[in-house]
Amino acid sequence: MEILLERGLITIGDKELLTLKRAVLNEEEGYQFYTLAAQQTRDEATKSAFAFLAEEESKHKSWLLELYRQKANPLKPAPILEYSSPGVFRPANAKTESGSLEVSVYGIGILMEKASREFYRQAAEEAESEELKAVYLHLAEWETGHLEMLEKIYEQLKEDWWDQQGFSPS
Repeated sequence: MEILLERGLITIGDKELLTLKRAVLNEEEGYQFYTLAAQQTRDEATKSAFAFLAEEESKHKSWLLELYRQKANPLKPAPILEYSSPGVFRPANAKTESGSLEVSVYGIGILMEKASREFYRQAAEEAESEELKAVYLHLAEWETGHLEMLEKIYEQLKEDWWDQQGFSPS
């Protein structure tokens, strides 16, 4: 994707610029969510995992923002945050389903990564250019990687929590 960006091969219409703006905001919301999660947990391994995810979201945002800046019409600047978020990382999505912060946040993270992946897949389907479609599919794969990481950790945390609650067979 960096090659397409460096060579300036992607031409983008207004609809696709709006999708890029929404994607940048989505990544910012993800960054904020994982940063807050890292600050709230006491477990160092969990804190480290959330910090890693926050950094990943920040990288995605920077990459998308650079793509947007390169392709936006400099005569018609539009602030990124004036456009609606895709709604993936919303406080309403953060419903605690268990007494364990880590289990809850990983569960919420899984739901949010799935929603992010779906957002990028939908954006790829609607993209007018093949180059931008490839960008969105690449982002969907990044989100899939995060999702798989979260699911593995979540399953172990869930089993540990059930054991602590006495739900395991005796």
